[in-house]
Amino acid sequence: MQQPQQPQGLQALRDIVLVGGGHTHVGVLKRFAMKPEPGVRLTLICRDTHTPYSGMLPGYVAGHYTYDDVHIDLRRLAEYAGARFFSDEVIGIDHAARTVLCRSRPPVPYDWMSINIGSTPRVEAVSGAGEHAVPVKPIHQFNDRWQTLLRRIEAHAGRTRVAVVGGGAGGVELLLAMQYRLGRELAARGRDPAELSFALFTRGEQILPTHNARVRAQFRDTLARRGVEVHTATEVVGVETGRLQAADGTWHPADEIVWVTNAGGAAWLRDTRLALDDDGFIEVDDTLRSPSDPRIFAAGDIATQVNHPREKAGVFAVRQGRPLADNLRAAVIGRPLRPYHPQARWLALISTGDRHAVASRGGLCLAGDWVWRWKDGIDRRFMARFNDLPPMDENGRSAPRASRVVLDEEERSQAISAIAMRCGGCGAKVGASVLSRALSTLEPVVREEVRVGLHAPDDAAVVRVPPGKDMVHTIDFFRAFIDDPYVFGKVAANHALGDIFAMGAEAQTATAVATVPQGLEAKVEDTVYQMMRGAVEVLNEAGCALVGGHTGEGSELALGFAVNGLIDAGGDSALTKGGLRPGQALILTKPIGTGTLFAAHARLGARGRWIDAALASMCQSSRQAASCLREHGATACTDLTGFGLLGHLVEMTRPSGVDAELDLAALPLLEGAEETVAAGILSSLQPANVRLRRAIRDQADWVEHPRYPLLFDPQTAGGLLASVPAERAEACLEALRGLGYARASVIGRVLEPGEALEPIRLTG
Repeated sequence: MQQPQQPQGLQALRDIVLVGGGHTHVGVLKRFAMKPEPGVRLTLICRDTHTPYSGMLPGYVAGHYTYDDVHIDLRRLAEYAGARFFSDEVIGIDHAARTVLCRSRPPVPYDWMSINIGSTPRVEAVSGAGEHAVPVKPIHQFNDRWQTLLRRIEAHAGRTRVAVVGGGAGGVELLLAMQYRLGRELAARGRDPAELSFALFTRGEQILPTHNARVRAQFRDTLARRGVEVHTATEVVGVETGRLQAADGTWHPADEIVWVTNAGGAAWLRDTRLALDDDGFIEVDDTLRSPSDPRIFAAGDIATQVNHPREKAGVFAVRQGRPLADNLRAAVIGRPLRPYHPQARWLALISTGDRHAVASRGGLCLAGDWVWRWKDGIDRRFMARFNDLPPMDENGRSAPRASRVVLDEEERSQAISAIAMRCGGCGAKVGASVLSRALSTLEPVVREEVRVGLHAPDDAAVVRVPPGKDMVHTIDFFRAFIDDPYVFGKVAANHALGDIFAMGAEAQTATAVATVPQGLEAKVEDTVYQMMRGAVEVLNEAGCALVGGHTGEGSELALGFAVNGLIDAGGDSALTKGGLRPGQALILTKPIGTGTLFAAHARLGARGRWIDAALASMCQSSRQAASCLREHGATACTDLTGFGLLGHLVEMTRPSGVDAELDLAALPLLEGAEETVAAGILSSLQPANVRLRRAIRDQADWVEHPRYPLLFDPQTAGGLLASVPAERAEACLEALRGLGYARASVIGRVLEPGEALEPIRLTG
C-alpha cells in the first residue's frame, strides 16, 4: 500500500491520469496499491465519489442490497492506492499540451492517460426521449434517477404503466427487479401491486439476443408469468408525455419510460483526435492503447478492441483491470506492452428480481434460487476486494524503492537535484522561472488602493488605506490535508478570510506564503498553479487582491495568507468576541466535524461522500453569512477554527463576562462526524482542546454523550459563531438558509454570569 504523498526523497516523476471510475480503473487502483511504482503518481478524475457495480444494480433496485453494498468508494480506494482524487467531470483533452480539460477546475497534466467512463445514452436520437425517458446510463448517475423514479411511482395515484425500452439482458433484468421492488413497496403502503403494469420494447426479433435459446425461453416464460407485455420487432421512434410511438406509427401508453438501449460514447470524445467507432466508442489495439495517441489508453464500455470486438458487458471491464495496470506500468518504465485477448465466451448470471437467477454461458442454461445465491457470493467477494480495505498502518509500509521511470537528461538532472541535500535560507525558494510560469495566467482582482502589487512586482506591496477606515490584520497557515492542490487552495483562502469576515470587515489584500515539495520543475509548477488558482478564485470572489507572497521548498505542501481588511473607523464598528449579551441566541452558520472526518479519511475510516460534504462546507465562504448576522443585530462573532466550538465559545464568554448554554442536540454536524467520533477517531489537536473541559459545568454528566467529543473537534474553514437578539434569531436563520447556509442553527443562548466557576452549561 502506497502513501498518499510520495515518500520523502522520492518525488513524482510521471503522472498517470485515470479518467472515470469504472470497473477497470478500480482494478488498476488496487493493482498499484498492492505494488506501487516509485516515482509514478496516479490521479483519478471522476464526477462521483461512489461508483456502482453494475452486476449488483438489479439487486439494489429490487431492494436486496443497500446503497453501500453496491457502490465502491472511489475517494477511499484512491487514498488507499496513494492516488490523488479529483472530483470533477472531464470535458476534453488538449493533446498538444497533454492536459485533461475539466468542467470546473484547471486542466490536469498527464504523461499517460486512461479513459474508463462507460457509455452514454443516445436518447437524443429518438424524438422526446431526452425529455420523457429515464436513461439507465451513464451508470454512475443511475442512483439519482432511480430514487426520483421510485418516489414518482409511489406517489402516482391509480394505475401506473411502466415501459422499459431495450430487450437485452440489462433491460430484462432491470424490468424484473423494478417490478419486484415496486410491487412490494405498494403492498407495504396498503395499495394493490396490480396497479402496476409493465411492458418491454425491443427492436430485435427476440429478447436476450446474445444468449442461447434455452435462456431466452426461461425469460420469456418468466415475463409471461408476471404479466409483462413483450413487444419484439418494435422500434421506438418517439416519446411524449404518457406514451411512446413505434416505427409502425402505433402509440403505446406509458407513464414511466426507462431507457436501456442506444448507448454510445460521450459527446466530448468527438472533439478529440482519438479514433472512434461508429457508435462513438474509443478504438484501442490489443494493448488497450489508442492507435491515434500512444499516450492514451481506454477500457470498459467506452473502448472497442478493434481486433476483438465484444458485447458491452461488465465482465470484460473487470477482466481488463490487470492488463491495463500492467501496460500503464510498462509504458511509464519503458518496457514493451503486452497484448490482451478477451475470452470468447463468458458466464452471465442474470437475476429475475426475486432472489432467483439464470446462468448463461455458450449453450449452458441453469436456473434456480441457488444460482442467485451463487451470483450473490461472487458479487459480494468482488466488492470486498475494493471496500474491505485494511487500515492505514505506518509500520506496515516498506521502504521506498528506487524509481524505474524513464527520464530524459534534463529531467534526470532535476530529479537528482531534488533528492540531493537542499540549501536553506533563500536557497530553498522555488525557482523564479517556475514561479513566474505558474502564476502568469492568474488574474487577481484589481483594487484601486493597491499601488504596487502583482501587476508590477516589487520588493513589497504598497497599499493605501482609504480615509475613514481602520485596518484589520490576520494570518493563517497550515499544511495540506487533502491531495487535491486546487481544492486545498480554496480551503486555505477561505480559512484565512474567516477572521476578517468574523470581525465584520471587508477583505482588502492578501499576501501568500506557500511550501511546495521539491521535484521536477513541471510537477512543481503545476502544483503551485493548481493551488494558487483555487486560492485566487476564492480571494477574487471576496474582492480581496492578492498582492504578493513567498514560495519555498519543503517536505509537505502547505499554504497560508496574511490578509488585510478594512472596517469603518470608530470604536464599535468591529464585531469582537467580547460582545455577548445575556438573553441572546447563539447561532452557528456551518456544521462541525472536519477534524474527526479528515483524521478518519487518513486512516480509511471515512466514506467518500462524507469527505465530499465536508469539503463543500469548507469551500463555502462566510462573507455573506457575516453580513447577514450584522443585519440581524449580531453583537459578537468569531470563526470556528483550531480551538473547536468549546474553545472559541470560552474565548467569547471571558471578555463578555457572561455564561453560555449549548444544546448538544441542536449542533449541526457534518455527515459521518458522529460515526467517526464513536469509532474513536479524533484529530491530533483534540487532546489539547479537551483540556478546556474544565469550562463545562457538571462535565462528568456529559462525557458519555455521543456528541460531547465534537465540542473539542478542531475546525478548518469552519462557520461563524455569533450572538443575535433572541427575538431576531428565527428571521436570521431563515435569511442565512436563503443565502445557502442550509445547516445554520441556533445552538444555545447567552446567560447571566452565575456563581459557578464554569461558564458553559450543556443541555440536550
